[in-house]
Amino acid sequence: MKTKPWHAPLLGGTALILASLMIAYPNASWDASVRGLAIWWDVLFPSLFPFFVISEVLLGFGIVHFLGKLLDPLMKPLFRIPGNGGFVLAMGFASGYPVSAKLATKLREQGLISRIEGERLVAFTTTSDPIFLIGAVSIGFFGNPQLAGALAAVHYGSAIMLGLLLRFYGTRQELAHKTSANTPAALTSSSGFSLRLAVRAMHEARLQDGRSLGELLRHAVVSSLQLMTIVGGLVVFFSVVLEVLTASQVMNTLYDALRMLLPLLSLPDGLAEPLVGGLFEVTLGSKASAISIEIPLHFKAASAAFILSWGGLSVHAQVASILNGADLRYLPFLAARAIHGVLSAALLLIFWKPLMATDSVFSRLDSSLPGTVPPWELAAELLRLASTVVAGMLVLSFIISFASKMNRK
Repeated sequence: MKTKPWHAPLLGGTALILASLMIAYPNASWDASVRGLAIWWDVLFPSLFPFFVISEVLLGFGIVHFLGKLLDPLMKPLFRIPGNGGFVLAMGFASGYPVSAKLATKLREQGLISRIEGERLVAFTTTSDPIFLIGAVSIGFFGNPQLAGALAAVHYGSAIMLGLLLRFYGTRQELAHKTSANTPAALTSSSGFSLRLAVRAMHEARLQDGRSLGELLRHAVVSSLQLMTIVGGLVVFFSVVLEVLTASQVMNTLYDALRMLLPLLSLPDGLAEPLVGGLFEVTLGSKASAISIEIPLHFKAASAAFILSWGGLSVHAQVASILNGADLRYLPFLAARAIHGVLSAALLLIFWKPLMATDSVFSRLDSSLPGTVPPWELAAELLRLASTVVAGMLVLSFIISFASKMNRK
């Protein structure tokens, strides 16, 4: 990647300023490092590492190719992405950032998707995981289980809407120029639903990989540990940066600037602190959104929705470091995160009353009473929501396919 002449002085000056602040506030830097390391070890490592390992194994056994063949008729009309993107979509929504970036990079390295398709895929499948959204934010920070359904609806719903918008990103020439030398023949031989061809695609992918189970597991563990080390380092780094900027009163300047801007958007100026905190880190921003007592709940929830969809610069740095391993660019991801954040916050404010009036299993969740809702009821509710989304995607897929055929005629 080409760099501008002013990049080195700018980055060098920024690093020098941060180093000076760390020296000036050693206690704050130490405390922030310990907190960041605790977040990585207690939360991120146990939640992300198993997903990284199992995704590597599934890639090696050709499961992605199997799902790709089955989901091809759904993913292509909706998002202009091959069917194997459905695996990234499911894993990204289930396990949260930055899993989808890791999987999309793998698909790009194997030549299963083009550069534009990879950038589009990462842009709309990078979301929060349901456990963090429901357990940590809705119940833990806000103490309002009913908010879980509203946040989940706007967060994942706006991600699907973003994917539909991004289908127009990229020219036909770029999409036609694919690196498909390693693509199994069965994966591209047909565009219809076919279980036989899906099994054949999985078999061909497994033969092409050729690694034994032991070797596959070893490679999966090694690569996942390397990625988790990068993720942990970035979490600690941004935790320290945010703390020293707060200690040096730099954050107060950002708060004051945003307080003058928010009333112009008909938003409470009290949201300045959580939004600035969420600009850097999701957990800190979401927690700050719930603390403000004088701000109405729907504005605080909209702030949390924006922060969850934006992801924070810590997540951005994790994704950028992963994308750097392939030829996928970061700027489309940055633009998509901003659009996702604004879209999810706007949807929550627009549909606040109907979303909060909906009676669901989430409204009976209570952090102090783990057994309030039976596990099978919660699973049934999640399955109902997922089936509704899939049904809507199928209807949209049919409409878009019919419209494209009429347009060609």
